[in-house]
Amino acid sequence: MPHVKLEFSKGIEQIHDVQATCDRLFSVLADHREFDANTIKIRATPVAYYRIGSEPQSFVHATLMLMQGRDEATRTALNALILDVLAEAMPEVGSITVQDVQMNRASYAKRLAGP
Repeated sequence: MPHVKLEFSKGIEQIHDVQATCDRLFSVLADHREFDANTIKIRATPVAYYRIGSEPQSFVHATLMLMQGRDEATRTALNALILDVLAEAMPEVGSITVQDVQMNRASYAKRLAGP
């Protein structure tokens, strides 16, 4: 685990290589001592309709979903790491935000295909 969900203002994908950003996030998280690369999932979705309170009218928001148990300092450091990757990849985006969400291990369900 983790899962990272990126939401971004529609049109960013025409200016930036969102897949390359996903790949970079994957690489950075795979190199982190907290994670096993086999458990990382990153996905990105454009948002067609939005309004934010700052200019320019563009955004990227990352939600970092983690299993319970990591301390606040670790979660803060991971959020900062993701923010750095996004800010480097998309410096002119109006708003880049990251939040972490702790998932309940007892109620999390998962199925993987294959051997």
